[in-house]
Amino acid sequence: MRDTRFFPAPEPMRLDQLSRLIGAPLVRGEPSLEVTGAAPLEAAGPGDVTFLDNPKYVRHLATTSAVACICSPRHTARVPEGVAVLETREPYRAYACYLAAAFPKALRPQGAFGGNAVGLGERHDGTVHPGAKLEDGVIVEFGAVVGPGVEIGRGTIISAGAVICEGVAIGRDCSVGPNATIQNALLGNRVIVHPGVCIGQDGFGFAMSPRGHMKVAQVGRVIVQDDVEIGANTTIDRGANRDTVIGEGTKIDNQVQIGHNVQIGRHCVIVSQVGISGSSTLEDFVAIGGQTGVNGHVTIGMGAQIAAVSVVHGDVPPGARWGGVPARPIGEWLREIAARQKQGATAAADRKKPAAGAETDGQ
Repeated sequence: MRDTRFFPAPEPMRLDQLSRLIGAPLVRGEPSLEVTGAAPLEAAGPGDVTFLDNPKYVRHLATTSAVACICSPRHTARVPEGVAVLETREPYRAYACYLAAAFPKALRPQGAFGGNAVGLGERHDGTVHPGAKLEDGVIVEFGAVVGPGVEIGRGTIISAGAVICEGVAIGRDCSVGPNATIQNALLGNRVIVHPGVCIGQDGFGFAMSPRGHMKVAQVGRVIVQDDVEIGANTTIDRGANRDTVIGEGTKIDNQVQIGHNVQIGRHCVIVSQVGISGSSTLEDFVAIGGQTGVNGHVTIGMGAQIAAVSVVHGDVPPGARWGGVPARPIGEWLREIAARQKQGATAAADRKKPAAGAETDGQ
């Protein structure tokens, strides 16, 4: 639940204003009613706006105390009397639009001091190398370190304990979380780097030999384009002889490992604990479920989706939906699972049958 210690109550908003903001017509309810917060169906109270997107939560509609509900037209009739209705075919997206307007500070990490630490334009506390270039409005919190030749754009926050190494460039309105480390990297604008992220360390490259394993120098960079978000404790290795690239708008969850030379396209979604081996390519709008492993030197085509806990060992066609170990087309995988379950049930039944010719009690 929202706690006003962390996210203060928003300014009240009339339903007609909310309708215009989120692009959802107000089909029921008084336009002058005010929204003063947001909450899920089962937790919403008077003044809260809520939403229904997933049909699994329809059961909570009848008891919600929200002032208004954002839902698709097919659910309007099920919203109880006394609850205003805003209709849209994308309820969750519309709800997100309200949250962005009501709680803008929740969209990017604010740092250990809530974004109120002394900026280096006002005071130099020894954590920023004199050769670094910081635009106006940059905040470097206490304990952070900014190395020589670093360039940081206006409105960016470098949180406590973060280390920005020599030559790194970070764009405008970025957030670098506590204890993150960035080296050998160029970041675009509005990039969010959560706590503990490591970007630009050398990749896992060795020349293997019976005489021992010789370390191969990794001389590439990491390029992170605009509007990328990188979850806590994720690690992104720099390229060996090319760049590791994270495309515009891509969202990476916590504890993801991305190897050297990996090319990730625009607006991809990578869920927690995924490992992507070196020199693999994800084209635009690829989605990978949690705990999936991607082999090196493979290509996952545009718009493809990989189920959680899969192993991708070869190329995946654009638009495909694959899953399993090894990953294959989702229909084929599910049929195999069904066949194995049937086979197992048959075998279990056979084991319960008495062997042919065996004596039974009473004979």
